[in-house]
Amino acid sequence: MKIGVMVGHGLNNIDESLRKVAELGIHSCQLSNYDVSIYTPALAREIMEACRRYDVTISTFWAGWSGPAVWNFTEGPVTLGLLPAAYRHRRVQELKTSADFALSLGVRQVATHAGFIPENPHDPQYAGMIDAIRDVAQHMKDNGQSFLFETGQETPVTLLRAIEDVGTGNLGINLDTANLILYGKAHPLDALEILGRYVMDVHVKDGCWPTDGWNLGRETPLGEGLVNFPLVMKKLKALGYDGALTIEREISGEKQTEDILRAKAMLENLMD
Repeated sequence: MKIGVMVGHGLNNIDESLRKVAELGIHSCQLSNYDVSIYTPALAREIMEACRRYDVTISTFWAGWSGPAVWNFTEGPVTLGLLPAAYRHRRVQELKTSADFALSLGVRQVATHAGFIPENPHDPQYAGMIDAIRDVAQHMKDNGQSFLFETGQETPVTLLRAIEDVGTGNLGINLDTANLILYGKAHPLDALEILGRYVMDVHVKDGCWPTDGWNLGRETPLGEGLVNFPLVMKKLKALGYDGALTIEREISGEKQTEDILRAKAMLENLMD
């Protein structure tokens, strides 16, 4: 396993961003971007040159999409990912465009929040969402890429069912250790029991359960939330996972850097 870090929501100033990654003593990252209009061959060259300059590899490209995005329990299901029919067609195309851009960088794993996959497979929205995911996943399969679901917005069993129903054979999991708790869906250890064989990247993040029925739980620095990282690491090792451990801290400024370095030290101890 190798330690990585999440880079941005956007690809502006990518040279500076990757320089900061290297200065942290980290040489793996996920790149995250929502605006597909910025993809150009020149930007791809700039990213690849910065990766070479700072000896940073991209484990996974995290692909966002346009339109509204409200990260809570009430507006989330009608704004996020491929569930809302009003935005579905456009977002399918945007995810394909992001996959093609990732391919131009030599990146073979593309992750996203697919949205709140309905737990009831007979929900009227379920079939259309599965068809949309299959469309995107097949495009990535044709590219020689894997489609990674980020965990959190559905129970592990619901996500397992979706993987089976999409059925393209190039599907995986971007395990976000905190999201499963923040969304009140599962503990990451439980998720690993159900989905462990599909894990292809990991967001190392901590947090606490929701305290009401409307809002997500609270993200915390590593070690201050409810994720049992020693047991998670033990389970990942038992599963034979050898990919990236991508630190994600959803704040900015000096405190973010401090928390990333603390998380890096914690992971290094657990990897020994």
